[in-house]
Amino acid sequence: MDWYIKVLKNYINFKDRARRKEYWFFVLFNVIAGILLGILDNITGTLNPETGYGLLSGIYSLAVFLPALGVSVRRLHDTDRSGWWLLIALIPFIGAFVLLYFFVSDSQSETNRFGPNPKGNEVEI
Repeated sequence: MDWYIKVLKNYINFKDRARRKEYWFFVLFNVIAGILLGILDNITGTLNPETGYGLLSGIYSLAVFLPALGVSVRRLHDTDRSGWWLLIALIPFIGAFVLLYFFVSDSQSETNRFGPNPKGNEVEI
């Protein structure tokens, strides 16, 4: 939960670096929240069956859009790639796999053009 709160507090930072742990815990919490809100939308009747979105899940998606964008850019920075690489997702199928590879790649161990390694002296498994 701390990693999720950290991302929300740092939502407009598009210039630093984010560890894999920070990124993937944020993604995990968003998936869990999306499932729970989808169930709640279905129970309350606010789910639109044509689009698959409900009122609560739609509001949540809008609320976390900027933090998700920010942590994605910072994650790419951690691998010494520009945030513009997010646009590769516009290429069907291939773009998503390329981004997934970038997001699971280990950090660049030294200081790069986007700042010092956020892991510091910690050892990540």
